[in-house]
Amino acid sequence: MAHYTDWLPADRTGQIAMSKDWQPVMNNNKTPWNIPETAVQELVTLTNGAETALNTAKNETTRTPVATAQCRAAFEALTSFMRDAKRRFFLSPPLTDPDFISLGLKPRDSTPTPIGPPTAQVTIETYLVGRHELGVKVIYVTGNPADPANKGYRLWYSIAAPGETPPINPDDLRKSFFTKRKKDLIEFDFGDSGKTAYFAVQIENEGKKGPWGPLVSALIP
Repeated sequence: MAHYTDWLPADRTGQIAMSKDWQPVMNNNKTPWNIPETAVQELVTLTNGAETALNTAKNETTRTPVATAQCRAAFEALTSFMRDAKRRFFLSPPLTDPDFISLGLKPRDSTPTPIGPPTAQVTIETYLVGRHELGVKVIYVTGNPADPANKGYRLWYSIAAPGETPPINPDDLRKSFFTKRKKDLIEFDFGDSGKTAYFAVQIENEGKKGPWGPLVSALIP
């Protein structure tokens, strides 16, 4: 028997108990939930068949390889029907929280989980790709990369020729682009070859920005 880790009970006894709980609820709500009578009857038939097959397979005098296979098939049919019924009849109509509880299901959570501003700090490593091109790889300095607040990365940069005054801190950077990828590519102009590019990154989420990463530099090939 397949092991389910979601709303359907993992053991066969629990699956039978849930299907028996469903029968009166579905029968009493056939009209508002648009459940055909045949569906209720099919659930009853499948439940009875699965319960009989389970008792046969568990009984020492009637347990055989054939009985075990028949039990497995009966529960596959029952649980397949229950999953389909949940999808067709319980998710489309406007069920209330008590309706879900009467079916042994958790009420739907309609309140979105608030996502705060990004708090992680990131920097980049650069690597050579081709002429006038630098690859950049985002590296987390602090924070959890899996935090849902980390929607993307605003990479700021400026270019300084030899002898020009370089930027002192990230606020001095003038150009930027946004990416959701942890590895990206920057293509520079032909005339930028031999100059130095300075970078700093902020995590960005719908206008909310995280702390600056450190200022880093790389020679443009």
